[in-house]
Amino acid sequence: MKIFNNPNDLKEYRKGVKGNIGFVPTMGALHKGHLSLMERSKKENDITIVSIFVNPTQFLPGEDLDQYPSRIDADKRICELAGVDALFIPTSEVMYAHTEPMITVPNMPGYILEGLKRPGHFNGVLRVVMKLLNITQPTHAYFGKKDAQQLYLITNMVQSFFMDTIIVPCEIVRESEGLALSSRNAYLSDDEKKQALKISKSLKVATRALMKKEFSAANIKAIMMETMEGLDVEYIAIVDRDFNEIETIVLKHSIILVAARVGKTRLIDNLWI
Repeated sequence: MKIFNNPNDLKEYRKGVKGNIGFVPTMGALHKGHLSLMERSKKENDITIVSIFVNPTQFLPGEDLDQYPSRIDADKRICELAGVDALFIPTSEVMYAHTEPMITVPNMPGYILEGLKRPGHFNGVLRVVMKLLNITQPTHAYFGKKDAQQLYLITNMVQSFFMDTIIVPCEIVRESEGLALSSRNAYLSDDEKKQALKISKSLKVATRALMKKEFSAANIKAIMMETMEGLDVEYIAIVDRDFNEIETIVLKHSIILVAARVGKTRLIDNLWI
């Protein structure tokens, strides 16, 4: 596995690579969710590139940039064992200039849900993803469905700017009891992790209601809220695949999204239906 810290060195490597290129962008603290993206990339491409970069422009003041989990030696080993061909670990200094053009998300859906709670967050996400895609020029780039709004905005950016990369949505990977895997799960105590299971449980309750043909968004939200009693629920949203809020769920065209705080840790989850 080749390791690069400079964008220009990686670009030179990329010029000499033939065939399909898969790219998995991460912020490190790798877990089985990240590993599933790497495995899919390995299966579908000739070469797989992974990046590890905790992107400062997507963190708001007071968020956990300085505390974000970092296990760089373990992450390198995970990538090596996964058969990754190239690993990109840049610094902020090589990724950002003092003056550079900005990318701004569209008002809808850029400033609802996560964008409302974290204004400016998605501008930083699109900014770094644009840079990473330009550096790696992948055939396919792999993103988890857990960050559903992010996935939508990245796909929209790639299509809007006529970029030659296929964005591949990948299924959420969960712990055995149902908690969606996240690097921020490391913040949770044992008791908090038990509380956090109410989030995935609420989605299971919603699934059972849908199987009984309960398609009212208001009713689904109510039973989910009841299931998450005791948690600091920031939002439950039910939207179509273009992130328009809907009153009636349409199967195969809708998403239920949840954000809640467990202790000091903010978690998100969703159900694509």
